[in-house]
Amino acid sequence: MKKKVILALGSLLPNEMHKLGGHFDVVRLWAEPDPEATLQQHKDNIVAILSSYNGLQVTRRIIESLPNLSLVAQFGAGIDNIDLNALRDRDILLSNTPDILTNDTADIAMILTLNVMRRAVEADMYLRVGKWNSGAFPLSTSLTNKTMGIVGMGRIGQAIAKRASAFDMKVVYHGPREKQNAPYQYYADLVQMAEACDVLMLACVGGDDTRHIVNARVLKALGARGYVVNIARGSVIKTDDLLVALSNRSIAGVGLDVYDNEPNVPEALLNMDQVVLLPHIGSATMETRTQMGELVIDNIVAHFEGRPLLTPFQL
Repeated sequence: MKKKVILALGSLLPNEMHKLGGHFDVVRLWAEPDPEATLQQHKDNIVAILSSYNGLQVTRRIIESLPNLSLVAQFGAGIDNIDLNALRDRDILLSNTPDILTNDTADIAMILTLNVMRRAVEADMYLRVGKWNSGAFPLSTSLTNKTMGIVGMGRIGQAIAKRASAFDMKVVYHGPREKQNAPYQYYADLVQMAEACDVLMLACVGGDDTRHIVNARVLKALGARGYVVNIARGSVIKTDDLLVALSNRSIAGVGLDVYDNEPNVPEALLNMDQVVLLPHIGSATMETRTQMGELVIDNIVAHFEGRPLLTPFQL
């Protein structure tokens, strides 16, 4: 029997791509010298898209060009690279890989918090270039008894809160609504929470609803002793306002794993000592990426065997 065709806009790990190829014919669009010609050649046979949070965009144009498309399987928890309205218009299903990456991403959130407050990256460089011979490294900031304000108390936000609490930090949070049974103080107003916290931790979803919610007004409320950590999406912060706040020392520092225009990072950030930068590695462990890839495959296989998706995203 002829295999169904999957359009891959991004790659799983090699073992999982091999497994996927055992079930389906896979068109690796990102590797094609002429993606447009390849898409035209296979469009009538493609029944699903394998998408990746860091791969090509799933645009309305691509969706509408595939008459037999019935599923988009996302490698990642976030879905802001996908035109959801176009999926709704066609009644196309969407799956993603939530939960699996929660702990690793929360770990990165705390790594950034520790590094930007305790200045560990800066201290490492201080030692490497021989400055310790000239005197002790400047003092850093303790996490103990500081307040972390988490924007987005979903799975990842809750995992961060657990870790922050273990460092004897007070946790408060902001979101579109108060969470039932959450043992932390809720702020309906983000500016008010920024005024009350020492670390503004961004763990919310991306997309239009959260675009630039951290702006000059919020950063001013956070103040000169406050830190920003972003493991959500780059779009959550208005980058120009962040650069101004850092340049003016109107906030203490920032730790970033995500950016507006990845992999392009504003050059100004690269030259600031009070900044810790990571290349979007929140879920980047072998264990997590393997499990994510397996879940993607399981969702695709379940769909074409007539079974419910394991992790459907509700459109």
